[in-house]
Amino acid sequence: MVAPAVPEIIEEEIESAIDSRNESLPTLRELGPPDLVHLVKQSTKSGNKQSQSGVYHHVTGTDASSSASLAAYVNTIIYSPNDKSSKVIQGLYCCYNAFSRLDMRVEVKIPGGVESYCIDERGDKRVASDALWIETFLCGVLRAYAYADDGSGDSIKRIIGVRRFDPITSTEMEHKFLDAAERLFFKGPQLGSEPEVQVPNIASNHLTTGLINYIHTTGRYTSGINLFEKLRTRDLEVSSLLARVLISADEEVQAVKLMHDAIAKLPMDYSLLDCQATFCQSKGRLDWALECAKRGVTAAPSEFGTWARLAEVYLGLEQWDLSLLTLNSCPMFTYNDKDFPRMPEPAHITLPVLRESILDEIDEATNHDGEQVHPSLRKLHAAGYKGTFLKAYSLLTEITAKIGWDQLLRVRSQVFVMEEEYRSEKQTGANQNATNPNASTTALRGTPSPVVNGNTKSDGHTNGDPDSRAEDEETLREKQASPTSPFSPPSSATIANESIEKPEHTITPEVVKSGNDDAAHDASKVPKYTQFHNKRLCERWLDNLFMVLYEDLRIYTIWRTDMARAQSESSDYRKSAEEWEILGGLAERLHHFPEAVEAYQACLRVRFSSKAMKGVLKMYEEKGRNGEVLQAMIRLIAWQYRWYSEFSPSLLRTVRKLIESEGAVKVRSIVQATSLPQPVLDLTHRYVELCVAFRSSGSEA
Repeated sequence: MVAPAVPEIIEEEIESAIDSRNESLPTLRELGPPDLVHLVKQSTKSGNKQSQSGVYHHVTGTDASSSASLAAYVNTIIYSPNDKSSKVIQGLYCCYNAFSRLDMRVEVKIPGGVESYCIDERGDKRVASDALWIETFLCGVLRAYAYADDGSGDSIKRIIGVRRFDPITSTEMEHKFLDAAERLFFKGPQLGSEPEVQVPNIASNHLTTGLINYIHTTGRYTSGINLFEKLRTRDLEVSSLLARVLISADEEVQAVKLMHDAIAKLPMDYSLLDCQATFCQSKGRLDWALECAKRGVTAAPSEFGTWARLAEVYLGLEQWDLSLLTLNSCPMFTYNDKDFPRMPEPAHITLPVLRESILDEIDEATNHDGEQVHPSLRKLHAAGYKGTFLKAYSLLTEITAKIGWDQLLRVRSQVFVMEEEYRSEKQTGANQNATNPNASTTALRGTPSPVVNGNTKSDGHTNGDPDSRAEDEETLREKQASPTSPFSPPSSATIANESIEKPEHTITPEVVKSGNDDAAHDASKVPKYTQFHNKRLCERWLDNLFMVLYEDLRIYTIWRTDMARAQSESSDYRKSAEEWEILGGLAERLHHFPEAVEAYQACLRVRFSSKAMKGVLKMYEEKGRNGEVLQAMIRLIAWQYRWYSEFSPSLLRTVRKLIESEGAVKVRSIVQATSLPQPVLDLTHRYVELCVAFRSSGSEA
C-alpha cells in the first residue's frame, strides 16, 4: 500500500527545529516526543546556500532497532519522486530513548555517508551501542501506541504534520517487540505512568500500558499470556497483568485461581485487589467487589485508582452518600501532559494530499473556519478535564444521571458542611464539643450519615459567590440581547435557571483552618460545632466540580428545551457543525447517550466530523449494526490517512471484533460493495489484512 503523504513544515532558520529539540531534552519526563525527521533542501536550479531551506516533520511507528532502519526511512524521503524542484542534501532522524534519557540520531549526508550517535541532556555526543538501540526500538513502539489517535481526531489535531505508522505488522516484528519488552520489563517504572497513577511500579507504567494495549488491539492473548507467565516466575507482582489478559482471553477460571493464589502470597498488592474488584463488578457481585475495593484502598491510600474503584462500587450499590464521601477522599494529581514537541513558529506549512485518501465528503469538511460558535459553548470547562479530574467528573455525572440533580444536591447537603449553616453556626456558637469523623475512614467503614441518600430536603439555598453569580447573570443578559443567539428566545434560559438549581457552596478545609488560626493555641477559644457534627468538609476541587456540572446541566437543559419547542412548532432548529459537535460531547459527558448520538448525526448532516463519526460509531457497535459500523470505519480510516495516519489501535480493534463476529470474507465483501473510490476501500482492506496476518479469530477462511 502507498505510504501517507509527507507533510513539510518549513523553518524560518535552518536547523531551528533541531535546536528546539536539544533545548527540550532536559525537560522530558516520560516517553518523549514523536521522532523528528529534519531535511536540508536545495534548489535544483541553484547550488548556493541562499537557496537552501530546512524542513521537518514528525513520525511514529518506524523500526528504530538500528541505525540502518532509520537511515532507510530518511532515504525514502530523500529519493521521493514527488518533489522535482529541489533536492535533499542532508537528512537527520532523531528518536528518543526514554530508558537512558538519550536522543538517538542518524545523520545522512549526500554525497557522504551515514553517521549514528546519541545526544545526552547536556548536549554531549555519545556512542550508540546495541543495547541502546534495543531500548530505542521498544520506546518507539510504545510511543506509536501512546500518540496514536482513537479515531476522533483529537490526537491528530494536537501536533501538525505527524506520520503515524503501525510499528508491528507481522508476527516476526511481534516476537522482536515482546523479546525487547521481556528484557527491559523491570525497567518499566523509569518510563513513568498514566496520569492517574502517582507512583509507577512494576504493574503500572507506560511499558505495561503499551503491552496491554497491544494485546487487546491485536487479540494476541496467547503471546501476552506466555510473556507474563515467564515474567511472573521472576516477580509475583506481574500476576495482576497476567490475570487481566486471561480474563480478556475468556480464561476466567484460570484467572480466578491465579488471583486466589497470588493474593495469598501478596495480600497487600493493590493492583491484584483492583483486578479482583473489577472482575467481581463485571459479574454483578458488588458485595464481593466492595470488600476487595476497601482492601485496595487500605493497601494504597495515596493512589487515585483505588479510591475511584471504591466510589464506583458504592455507586453500583446505590449508596450515593458513601460514593460522594469516597470521591471526596480521592487524592487528586496535577495533570502532566505527554512530551509534545514545542517547535518554533514555522515560515510555511505544506500539507499535501494523496489521491488514495481523496473522498469528497471529507475534503469538503476541511475548510470550516467561518463557523460561529456561541460563547457559552466555548466556556464549558468540563470539556478540558483530563487525568484524575476527568475520572472524578465522570463519576459525579454518573451519579447525577442515576438520581437527578435535585437529589444529588440533597445528598451533598447531608454529607458535607454547607456554607450557610457553617456561617450560622459560627455566629451563634455552641457549648457542646463534638467529634468530626474523618471522611476517608467513614467511606472505608461504610457507615452512612444519619439521613441516608437524600430522603429529606436540603436546609438552604444560596446563589453561590458574588463573582460567579455576576458572571452567570452577565452571560444570561448576553443571550437575551443577542438576536442571533442559539439560545433565543429568553424563556429557554429562564426555564433552565428555574429547573436547574444552582448549588450552594460548601465549606472547604482551607476555610475552617483559616478561621481557626488565631485560636489555634487556645483550646478554650476553638469553636464547638454541634449542628453538623456528622458531616464532612468538602474538598475545594470537588466543590468546583459541582459548579462545573451545574453549568453543563444548564446549557444542556437550554438546548433540549429549544429543541422541544422547535419540534412542537414544526420549525427548523439550526446550529453550526461545531456547535453540534460540542453539544454531542456535552450530552456524552452527562451520560445522555441517545441525545449525544442525535447531536453527532446532526453535525454529520452539516459536514463531516471525525469526532461526530466516532461518537456515532460507538452507538452502531453497541447495537450490533455491523453494516453501519463498516460504513463509518471506511470514512474514519480515510480521514486518518488524509492526515498522514495509517494506524489507529482503536479502529484496528473495531475491525478485529467485526471479523470475529462476521468473518474476514464477509467483511471484505461488505467493504468492496460500498460505492466509494477503490483506493479509499483499499485503506480499510489493509486493516483486514493485518487481522489475517495476526490470525485473528474469524480470519481463517
